[in-house]
Amino acid sequence: MGKQIKFCLVFRDMWQAAGKYVPRVDQLTQVAPAIVRMGCFARVETNGGGFEQVNLLFGENPNKAVRAWTKPFHEAGIQTQMLDRALNGLRMSPVPADVRKLFYVVKKKQGTDIARTFCGLNDTRNILPSITYAHEGGMISQCCLCITFSPIHTVDYYTKMAFELIEAGADEICLKDMAGIGRPASLGKIVANIKAKYPEIPIQYHSHSGPGFSVASILEVAKAGADYIDVGMEPLSWGTGHADVLTVQAMLKDAGFEVPEINMEAYMEVRTLVTQMMDDFLGLYIPKRNRLMNSLLIGPGLPGGMMGSLMTDLETNLASLNKWKEKHNQEKLTQDQLLIKLFNEVAYVWPKMGYPCLVTPFSQYVKNMALMNVMQMEKGKDRWSMIADDIWDMMLGKSGRLPGPLDAKLVEMAKAQGREFHDEDPQTNYPDQLDTFRQEMQENSWDFGEDNEELFELAMHPQQYRAYKSGKAKTDFEADCAQRRQAEGVKGGSLELPQTIEVEVEGTKYSVVIGEAGNTATGTTPASAGGVSAGTGEGEPLLAPLEGKFYLVKTSGDTAVKVGDSVKKGQTVCYIEAMKTFNAIAAEKDGVVTEIVLKSGDSVSEDDVLMKIK
Repeated sequence: MGKQIKFCLVFRDMWQAAGKYVPRVDQLTQVAPAIVRMGCFARVETNGGGFEQVNLLFGENPNKAVRAWTKPFHEAGIQTQMLDRALNGLRMSPVPADVRKLFYVVKKKQGTDIARTFCGLNDTRNILPSITYAHEGGMISQCCLCITFSPIHTVDYYTKMAFELIEAGADEICLKDMAGIGRPASLGKIVANIKAKYPEIPIQYHSHSGPGFSVASILEVAKAGADYIDVGMEPLSWGTGHADVLTVQAMLKDAGFEVPEINMEAYMEVRTLVTQMMDDFLGLYIPKRNRLMNSLLIGPGLPGGMMGSLMTDLETNLASLNKWKEKHNQEKLTQDQLLIKLFNEVAYVWPKMGYPCLVTPFSQYVKNMALMNVMQMEKGKDRWSMIADDIWDMMLGKSGRLPGPLDAKLVEMAKAQGREFHDEDPQTNYPDQLDTFRQEMQENSWDFGEDNEELFELAMHPQQYRAYKSGKAKTDFEADCAQRRQAEGVKGGSLELPQTIEVEVEGTKYSVVIGEAGNTATGTTPASAGGVSAGTGEGEPLLAPLEGKFYLVKTSGDTAVKVGDSVKKGQTVCYIEAMKTFNAIAAEKDGVVTEIVLKSGDSVSEDDVLMKIK
């Protein structure tokens, strides 16, 4: 019998690669026993990454979800695994060290065994502390090589990185081929190099199937000595997801490897339950295109996990752009036309932005930059004319060293704007904050939770957690779900919009207005253009340049502008959070703020009035 290969079901990533959301905790606990009965999984990816935020967006408690979801696997002797973004923890932006340390303690006590840590810049300075924190929390530290394909990301580059991580104490290595564009032969060489020097270190291979390389890559890394293979299963395998366990098992068995048998009755049960979840509501957030493989993804190299939400977000961006084009008597774009423009722009901007690995959050930064360029150029504006603060932080080195050089034009722009380049340890830019969040918990009389897990959740996801506690997250989600059901014809026949629906959250009833063309307003006045009031104050209106959610500040420590404040032209006065990044909105003139039209967290459309300045 040949070498033993074990399988990990990446259940969380299956959903994230397909669409926007993951199942509710009641759905997860229902499917868990059937996954166990399949009898072929040594590991299951249960949480991490977007999992926690998605629960908050549902208006549900992610801590309860993790504890309930990991429990049946522990009882069956199956290891649980989560995704950890190193400096960014479980979110898109960097996390203070004290919050990172608490993270591993909480997740281990909740039932997670393995922390799969990655940095989208492959900057080991961001990963190495996680090895220590994971060990201190009692977790297995699995460190990632974020795989991409460029002149910089060579076999030698990845081999040296793996050696550094192992020598620093990593228990395992994962080849995280998040876009599935790693070339099979090169991946096999990387694994062989690691095993030649460190044969005792387990190696796990993770790949998305979108561009079409994944099955060949799995066979190559298995032959080179990989120990674990990440797999998906129908109806969420293939496409932007992962190779199906049935295919991988049959292929490796024929190649002479020892692989576990699969209980097909249980497989079909899981398949049926997942289909029911999609029919319930999750399918509303899964674009049909994400169920297809697409070799066009070889060029832009966008990861499967991001493609899940991209196609959903693209609908909104296309509607916004076409509304502008119609207003200016221009021909509308189709989704295919916008998608090709986006793919081409990603391929153009990626090397100029220093070749960051296209994985969260940097895949979103590159994609967002490309999409913003496309949107601006379609409107006759310049490329690079709007760059979000998070994107600047990455390009300036605040999140770590870029793998490649930044384009000279971007360097000139940074200097002209007085922006500072960084090469210090990225963690030093983000001081401890737990005491601040403790104070907020106490002031609100919020329960700190078992093992301080509620404190952790607030500190990791402040805005989402506050929306969850207030009930706003639940009402927004229910309203969005209801509107999508209307659009898909799933429920309610052909009711006309806008419409008011009643949503009950923890015994309190809310009236929620569902608007037209994808605009949802919760507790706000219908607007002239996109769901918010045009305002009645004096002065010139400051308009939203894009769709998203309005915030006066980006972090809890920032000072918000208020009515009566004097502002200068070019001064940041608010933010629009779109596509998971915060876009700074600057005053267009010197003056005094006479009115702030919106509340933090309100949805806005392009050209909505944000505030007035006189």
